[in-house]
Amino acid sequence: MAEPIKLIRIPSLKTVAEFRAHVGSLGIELPCEDAIVTGSASPLAQPLRQTSINGKGIGNRYAVQPMEGWDGTTSGGLTDDVLRRWQRFGESGAKLIFGGEAMAVRPDGRANPNQLIINEQNKADLAKLRNTLVAAHKNRCGTAADLVIGFQLTHSGRFCKPNDKFRLEPRVAYRHPILDRTFKITSDAQVWTDSELERLVEDYVKAAKVAWDVGADFVDIKHCHGYLLHECLSAFTRPGKYGGSFENRTRLLREIIAAIRASGNKIEFGVRLSAFDSVPFKPDPASSRPGKPGPGVPDDFSRCLPYRYAFGVNQHNPVEYDLAETFQFLDLCAQLGVKIVNLSAGSPYYNPHIQRPAAYPPSDGYQPPEDPLVGVARQINAVRQLKARAPASLLLVGTAYSYLQEYLPHVAQHVVRNGWADSIGLGRMVLSYPRILADAIGQGTLATKSICRTFSDCTTGPRNGLVSGCYPLDRYYASKPEARKLKEIKKL
Repeated sequence: MAEPIKLIRIPSLKTVAEFRAHVGSLGIELPCEDAIVTGSASPLAQPLRQTSINGKGIGNRYAVQPMEGWDGTTSGGLTDDVLRRWQRFGESGAKLIFGGEAMAVRPDGRANPNQLIINEQNKADLAKLRNTLVAAHKNRCGTAADLVIGFQLTHSGRFCKPNDKFRLEPRVAYRHPILDRTFKITSDAQVWTDSELERLVEDYVKAAKVAWDVGADFVDIKHCHGYLLHECLSAFTRPGKYGGSFENRTRLLREIIAAIRASGNKIEFGVRLSAFDSVPFKPDPASSRPGKPGPGVPDDFSRCLPYRYAFGVNQHNPVEYDLAETFQFLDLCAQLGVKIVNLSAGSPYYNPHIQRPAAYPPSDGYQPPEDPLVGVARQINAVRQLKARAPASLLLVGTAYSYLQEYLPHVAQHVVRNGWADSIGLGRMVLSYPRILADAIGQGTLATKSICRTFSDCTTGPRNGLVSGCYPLDRYYASKPEARKLKEIKKL
């Protein structure tokens, strides 16, 4: 039986020395600088000019990650909630907006019925989102000449719920011996055929044209978190031209980029990538109680060895990562003209402690099987390894910083100062405190009451059919009727 770990909460660590002592007790490498550096001397304030994206350098070293709200219209258009989120992205001060949020390239590829769809019908709405973000950024920062905006293009694959928030309609790259039973894969008819994938390429071409037409600087061809193109990277067991070899498993990316270029579109390319994965985890049955999941434990993979169902793992011990193919993938990205790669890990659906280290699980999750700082260090050090060998033309954005809380600026400074990553990506933290790094650089202090504490309400909400937002710390969401519903759900 897995015993729950006793977490030392970050707010209880009152000094850098206490934070370092705790990191040392965990036996991990997670450097933390003594103080927040302000003004133009801050490593986070330095521009990124060595790689131009749509003719622009990036004005500083932090980025807004794609942050979806499950709150668009059923036709994939914008609402006031979506517009407010993008406005706050602009106000954040970040000079790189990496994707904005996931945009389905076709209606059946949505992960929920309220996901944005990037098509001609929604072009005016997407233009309004982009223009609102730019106007908010100019108003706050004075200029948007060094602001780079990408749109994230996706098909949700295994996790499609295009018509009902609670009904899966999955399409997968291959049959998975563990995930199939969880995500209702019961027939080979749910597996994409080669000809269907060929036709999907054209949907990406159309979506990229819409992105260019409304002023996006690049498109993020999403390869993370178990969604379709990420799943293609682990299609070792798939027959045909999209499975087996590394060349075949990356064929879809190469075809999408080639087709967009052949269409005459001059838009630039980025990729958000799960640099490594892990086996699915579940609450430990021996220590779980109704309404109280136990710590996460790996699902039984003993009959699946060598484990040929994940990208970037040790196939003989798939709870460990192996970056050999990730290095190869980054080389390929550079060869294809991809300018920037945003590195994540794992999936929020089946191993969330790998993807988004947090103190509190979402309603369908499990208690942390490790101190979340271990997960933060895992991602930071993986990106460090990748950056050390990546092609010089490729900008790398690191992820998994939110759990650092008060010490996020101190760690982020060290990472950028020492070239472990080119930019620091912020996800959940942006929901509660969009300007955390702008405040750090501008005044050297943080608004502690706005710092994300990883309560996971932003995930528990949509898992139960509600919009996503920071219900505990953002008054906008705390005042919504959904906040009361969420409180009742969490009592169950």
